[in-house]
Amino acid sequence: MKTETRKDEIVQTAAKLFKEKGFSAVTMRDLAKEMGIKAASLYNHINSKQDILKDIIISLAEEFTQGMQLIKSSDAPSLDKLKKIVNLHIDITSRNPYGMASLNNDWMHLEEQKNHYLKLRHRYEDDFRQIINEGITRNEIKKSNSDVMLFSMLSTLRSLYLWIPKKEDLNTETLSQNLSEVLIDGINK
Repeated sequence: MKTETRKDEIVQTAAKLFKEKGFSAVTMRDLAKEMGIKAASLYNHINSKQDILKDIIISLAEEFTQGMQLIKSSDAPSLDKLKKIVNLHIDITSRNPYGMASLNNDWMHLEEQKNHYLKLRHRYEDDFRQIINEGITRNEIKKSNSDVMLFSMLSTLRSLYLWIPKKEDLNTETLSQNLSEVLIDGINK
């Protein structure tokens, strides 16, 4: 298991503040106060608030992209791949709900890394759509508009960061199973 560094602690604390106040409203002074240190001490570990945001968003986007590549390249049926995507979102979100808030709400504040992030995001969405379309072609998924399916699933998965922290007794395996049933199997009897 990786030992948490001071920089990791700063990034996690910043992610929490970004979720609570929004990236633009958080100052380095706010972050230092939350950490119980002087603002100047932060610069021993980080260069700027922008670097923190980049670390949060790009690391999560790359984790999603790598997970999607593994899922997409597997020989599993399309429905199983979709269930693995649900698992991927629950796993990443349950480990980093504050970072997920930044990924969803603050990505537009990225400066130099914004284009890189958007490429990762579009690739992820394209791979997700391709899995849905393959399922339709193979008659594993009912014929319907794949963009609507993608939007419906992603809207729910991207908003998990709002819901997961409120569940103290969260069992990620059960949540993944229940969410897959609703998102993939539907709510019909």
